[in-house]
Amino acid sequence: MKFFERRFKLKENNTTMKTEITAGLTTFMTMAYILVVNPSILARTGMDYNALLTVTCLSAALGTLFMAFFANYPFALAPGMGLNAYFAYTVVLQYGYSWRTALAAVFVEGLIFIFLSAVNVREAIFNAIPMNMKKAVSVGIGLYIAFIGLQNANIVVNNAATCVALGNVKSVPVALALIGTVITLVLVIRKVMGALLFGILITWVLGIVCQLTGLYHIDAASGAYSLIPSGIMAMPPSIMPIAGQLSFSGISIFDFIVILFAFLFVDLFDTLGVLIGVSEKAGFLDKTGKLPRIKGALFADAAATTIGACLGTSTVTTFVESASGAADGGRTGMTAFTTAMLFLVALLFSPVLTAVPAFATTPALLIVGLFMTENVTAINFKDYTEGFPAFVTILMMVVTYSISEGLVFGVISYVLLKLLSGRGKELHPVIVIVGILFLLKLLLA
Repeated sequence: MKFFERRFKLKENNTTMKTEITAGLTTFMTMAYILVVNPSILARTGMDYNALLTVTCLSAALGTLFMAFFANYPFALAPGMGLNAYFAYTVVLQYGYSWRTALAAVFVEGLIFIFLSAVNVREAIFNAIPMNMKKAVSVGIGLYIAFIGLQNANIVVNNAATCVALGNVKSVPVALALIGTVITLVLVIRKVMGALLFGILITWVLGIVCQLTGLYHIDAASGAYSLIPSGIMAMPPSIMPIAGQLSFSGISIFDFIVILFAFLFVDLFDTLGVLIGVSEKAGFLDKTGKLPRIKGALFADAAATTIGACLGTSTVTTFVESASGAADGGRTGMTAFTTAMLFLVALLFSPVLTAVPAFATTPALLIVGLFMTENVTAINFKDYTEGFPAFVTILMMVVTYSISEGLVFGVISYVLLKLLSGRGKELHPVIVIVGILFLLKLLLA
């Protein structure tokens, strides 16, 4: 206990071991879905599903441990959503390259990020983003998280005519998600420690009751799986079918660079966006908008990506669900350490942990979204050269389903409005360079 107190400086950060462990549990529960989702996506490429389950646990645990010890922040890492889809559906299934080649691209991406972190390029980009936009990123991510929660429970569903529409509120999963949200909110209002975690567990238990009484029907085709664990423990599958399988053959240098750039771009700005959003909400940013110990956080992210590729998975990145742990009081690497240990535990107790339904995490995601949108009152909307870029950042994160695309449109509009309104002196040189690169990306994509 004394080791953890000294290593993570709990008293200095006004937190306790109990709070940090609870926050780590909350973070894990909100992102445990990746244990099933990542293998299911990457297995489409021909990779071994069972090996992917083990690698997902290992890469998440290692990356999160790096964050705990390199930066002492409560951020968790795992194979990133969006990046795994690009890996599987675009690089492999659409372009026709092997998954071994895709892993090689991810490996090189990680090495480049290690270099960029060492020479402070990533840190310079982070610091160049104006404070008003950093607050907007926090709000945008809040709405983005809430939208993910709504989709997970089918409260919001796809619709051909209007893109999205209200789901069937009479269905049991939707009803349970809504009931769980009310229960969790009451726990938050009453300031119950670990309210988000308890909300997830209570919603899950209510689901199990519904399954036992016949109200909840199992239908794997529609994504309604059994809520009752199939067992308690299971030996983790071997990673040998996919570990160390990187290959640089069968692809031209030009095509490799194109694929590499796509991985680099999405990961770079998704990571920066998450760090900005969660740090702003947790109060980690200083008065100038800088994040202390950011180099350690960026190194952790880069090292996790590199090692993850060697193990056999797509880009490992900082997870937006880290906001749930921060919202539950997590302030140090002890939160991340707890989450990492739970990913290792998941190797043995995967039958239990993978039984947590998506709708059970919806209450936590919705409430975290609420917490993060509180920053909207701190955004200066009266100055349109500041307000419009902030507004666009928030809007595009949600409608494009991408943190990085929100930053793209926000930064471009910020640079253009400052220049065209005769206020170019207010622009940081780095943000101008980033804006130009963003514009080229849109024009050449």
